[in-house]
Amino acid sequence: MTPLEGVVRLADQNAYSAFAARFLPHAGRRFVESFDGRTFSYDDLHRLTAQMAGLLARHGVRKGDRVAGLLHKSPEAIMLYFAAVRSGALYMPVSSALTPPEVAYLMRDAGPRVAICAPEREATLQSIAKACGIERIFTLDGSGRGSFGAEFAGRDPDFDPVACSGRDGNAIVYTSGTTGKPKGAVISNGLAVTNAIALGEAWQFDRDDVLLHSNPPAFSIFGTTTPVVACGASMILLPKFDAGSVVSLLPRATVFAGVPTYYSRLLERADFTRAACARMRLFITGSAPMRPDLFTAFMERSGHVLLDRYGLTETLLVTSNPVDGERESGDSGVPLPGVELRIVDDTGALVAEGEIGAIEVRQPYMFNGYWNAPEKTRQAFRPDGYFITGDFGKRTRNGHVAVLGRGTELIITGGLNVYPKEVEERINAFDNVSDCAVIGVPHPDFGEGVVAIVELRDAALGLDQRQLLERLRGELAGFKVPKMLVVLRELPRNALGKIQKNVLRESHAGAFSAAR
Repeated sequence: MTPLEGVVRLADQNAYSAFAARFLPHAGRRFVESFDGRTFSYDDLHRLTAQMAGLLARHGVRKGDRVAGLLHKSPEAIMLYFAAVRSGALYMPVSSALTPPEVAYLMRDAGPRVAICAPEREATLQSIAKACGIERIFTLDGSGRGSFGAEFAGRDPDFDPVACSGRDGNAIVYTSGTTGKPKGAVISNGLAVTNAIALGEAWQFDRDDVLLHSNPPAFSIFGTTTPVVACGASMILLPKFDAGSVVSLLPRATVFAGVPTYYSRLLERADFTRAACARMRLFITGSAPMRPDLFTAFMERSGHVLLDRYGLTETLLVTSNPVDGERESGDSGVPLPGVELRIVDDTGALVAEGEIGAIEVRQPYMFNGYWNAPEKTRQAFRPDGYFITGDFGKRTRNGHVAVLGRGTELIITGGLNVYPKEVEERINAFDNVSDCAVIGVPHPDFGEGVVAIVELRDAALGLDQRQLLERLRGELAGFKVPKMLVVLRELPRNALGKIQKNVLRESHAGAFSAAR
């Protein structure tokens, strides 16, 4: 049996059982330290999730039911995921940044039997509970207090994981909804486990590693928490990203994972130095493009080369750069073990190395499709089982993948393709540009017109648009040069710091019709 076959076999069960097989040999070791000073071992994780699962079962949660978590970050919030999975349910993380109407939409769509929320969100859930089929609402704050914590505390610390297969559902994770209403991607047990183990091994996690965890709670399960658990490592939780807190805690950590915005904020601090990073082993980036100048600046300041990776809600992470080996800006690495990744043209034929095409992925365990959306699920897969990611990219050196963006971001102007990332990289290198987004909006002559929306480092210094456009004309084909430049005080971003291009496209949809 190959190592990959062994992992695939381990993953063919309740995911909690698979994770427990990996962490229970280290049960006495620390699992997580909270920002309020509380610490929990892996033995605590095993005991408390049994008590939580028992409480969920008492309130009618059975295999296949949904358990929603609308929570602030805490050790208990993280453990709730493992408890729900242990009970055979599908965990449904809901971002605390969502508005009441957005929360109501997700709840109506998924129909969770039980919901656990931050105390200030209880009224919202109570108002929609009947319409959404929610039978019981608990509260849980960032310090572990609330009705949920009070009720599970006295329960039996033994709970046998409900029998499941690797194909059964593990979680429902909603897409960001950048092209319409969010879709609920049903992550399978097998995908959750195989991905966690593959990432832990790719990033060389061991039980002495300490992840400094500052990502939002709804985005903190896959790609960060599960690889830690699969390797018996530990975490230090921050309630949210704060550059000062991160710098102060780096001497106690070995790994940090964040989006490019986090690294930009760290570079703004004078106390972010090589000395502060001396104990660190690895800095991981992803979820949004990393600017080449920031990539280089980070390396020069910290002495570390950022490690990029690529993934989607539906597939989890599918590529990563190696820990040992050359890493470059714009390079998302190679497919993880077991992941088949291909880049194809409009006919489905493979493109040559260096040519741009659509990225498609196939894995030993796939996501189970979109919740309550069989037609969308059917449209998302090729007949041979490959998932159509909707992203475009190219193969570079030695099988590495460069991801250029979402297919929905592709701009077709006058029949010619413009890939926003190529234009954005050049604008971001211009003086006083903090960040930018290049989008396509309706144009009466060209179908779509290229628009660059810029955020400045210092608004008082302004932007020499004429000089910027002249430089771009010297570096890019004419059809790629923006037909309009817009300066905003601040670009709209989601909870992970990704620029919301859908918002920008909507707000600037009439830019060229107004100009005429």
